[in-house]
Amino acid sequence: MTSRTVLITGGNRGIGFALAEEFLAAGHRVAVTARSGSGPAGSLTVNADVNDGESLDAALSRIEAELGPIEVVVANAGITKDTLLMRMSDDEFDSVVATNLGGAFRVVKRASKSMIKAKFGRVILIGSVVGLYGSAGQVNYSSSKSALVGMARSITRELAGRGITANVVAPGFIETDMTAALPEAQQLQYKASIPAGRFAQASEVAKVCVWLASDETSYISGAVIPVDGGLGMGH
Repeated sequence: MTSRTVLITGGNRGIGFALAEEFLAAGHRVAVTARSGSGPAGSLTVNADVNDGESLDAALSRIEAELGPIEVVVANAGITKDTLLMRMSDDEFDSVVATNLGGAFRVVKRASKSMIKAKFGRVILIGSVVGLYGSAGQVNYSSSKSALVGMARSITRELAGRGITANVVAPGFIETDMTAALPEAQQLQYKASIPAGRFAQASEVAKVCVWLASDETSYISGAVIPVDGGLGMGH
């Protein structure tokens, strides 16, 4: 696999941390953005907030000075503020969309400049099974993740002719500290709805993203690739 300069947002924990580990293991130069904490050993951690364009400008300048022009961007940073529609405040909706959708836009827009010059790029947007499947109590989150599909397909229309692909990876339930803290009965209930009968490891999502960043996927763009154990089939 050709070694690339990879930018991962929200790379200090969870899926983002696993993404950084897998890209490093594949021989890539990896930078992660984080508001606190750091990415795995071997990665370059830069402090940035995806809602703050100036901090992103500074972060990308540092990354490109130290690692070279960005060739792969994985928009992973995201938040949740779950509650039922009738209880959801305007701010709870707006802030989730601003981070999950607006943050992806802000980082991809900036990173794409290097890709256009190089006539090569991989844009990977971390969506969710609920983006197309829906989820009670997550009108804000599912809306933001669903919109990433339109973003990837519009980017494809604009930039595919320049050697740049844009795809969405849609994880289902992932083994995290959050899912581990759920009551056992609730975990069993969730697992019963998943054909695979288990939660995914974060590394399973990360390996799909590493593959999408490879030279082998140059003709895949505008796709939604589920990593959900069959939970969202048909959606």
